[in-house]
Amino acid sequence: MRMTRLLISVCILVPFLLAGCATPSPAPQPAAPAPRLSAGTPVSPACPAPVETGSPLAENLARPSPGHLVRTDFSQLPQWDQGISPATWNAFLKSCTRLSQNSPWSSPCQQAAALGPFDALTMRRFFERSFDPWQILNPDESSQGLITGYYEPLLQGSLTRTAVYRFPLYGPPPDLLTIDLGDLAPDLKGRHLRGRLEGNRVVPYFSRAEIDLKDGPLTGHELLWVDNPVKLFFLQIQGSGVIQLRDGRRLHVGYADQNGHPFRSIARYLIEQGRLPLAQASMQGIEAWARSHPQDLQPVLNQNPSFVFFRLLPPDLPGPLGTLGVPLTGQASLAVDTQTIPLGAPVFLSTTWPGRHQPLNRLMMAQDTGGAIRGAVRADFFWGFGVEAEEAAGHMKQAGQLWLLYPHGMQPPATH
Repeated sequence: MRMTRLLISVCILVPFLLAGCATPSPAPQPAAPAPRLSAGTPVSPACPAPVETGSPLAENLARPSPGHLVRTDFSQLPQWDQGISPATWNAFLKSCTRLSQNSPWSSPCQQAAALGPFDALTMRRFFERSFDPWQILNPDESSQGLITGYYEPLLQGSLTRTAVYRFPLYGPPPDLLTIDLGDLAPDLKGRHLRGRLEGNRVVPYFSRAEIDLKDGPLTGHELLWVDNPVKLFFLQIQGSGVIQLRDGRRLHVGYADQNGHPFRSIARYLIEQGRLPLAQASMQGIEAWARSHPQDLQPVLNQNPSFVFFRLLPPDLPGPLGTLGVPLTGQASLAVDTQTIPLGAPVFLSTTWPGRHQPLNRLMMAQDTGGAIRGAVRADFFWGFGVEAEEAAGHMKQAGQLWLLYPHGMQPPATH
């Protein structure tokens, strides 16, 4: 009876959530030709952040409309002849460990496995022979979007709480419900509700402000403790990291679940409040602001109600696990929106280096997703582990273009 009532409450709730998150479709307009960049032309080095929307209970209902793909050729990819590295090839072989049994990936993956040691010309000819490039366009026919960066951070931590290590990482709480809406309506496949039971009602799960209260609702479910609340906040945004214990051991942690609340940018909040200049709105700038305003920190962090739960990962992983289920490769893995780009696929990226006009053009692999990665031409560049990766990721907010490489002769799903 309790489960019956729960399902009834969810079924009643879904239409209202969908209505609240839906945006009326504009009247059809004549499609303008997609702008193109000639090979080697850098795109502009800055791009506005996407609008943040969402319901506390319906994590994936208010997603931007998927873009579409236009068949092109390799001559349209800026500096294509220089875009393949050993890291790219290794990342592609990792993708194949997940894709090789699935059509249409089995044939190119089998061919790749038969090739010898890395040779840039051989690998380039392989991709040209085995794949077709499709330029990814936004719903409004524009070809540029936001490219940000992320990395695997290192934090100092402890297995027990102390006066220094007093900021907790939590594992997935036992009362967190994740409801697959595809079980209720086929057209909602891949969308989820997250919440908790209050009597026989499903209500939003606790927000960051509620979880971070002293003696909050998750007390007793701590996984680890760290010494820096700002680095912990950014660990949740990155989704994975390394915790170094006092005895020198290092523990790898990765994304396990999320509370279902929408991500909201604290950088945007600080800018809107006049508390942080736009030029300082990087990860490093926010950390500097926090050191100067410790008494104001928690209310600012609470502006982002989204909260991530972690799990311990095997210690021998060469990198953090992405959504595809393979270790990410620094400067070769991307987080993408899977409404347009299939996980595991090769994606050619044309952007600029963080904070600069110098072109950054390379083939990468779509091996991860992220709560803030929404939209067709939208990607998060994984920089790897270490200080240099942190510096690059913290300053990356560039405009960019994306091309999906899809097995030759096949139609990508987003073109249907």
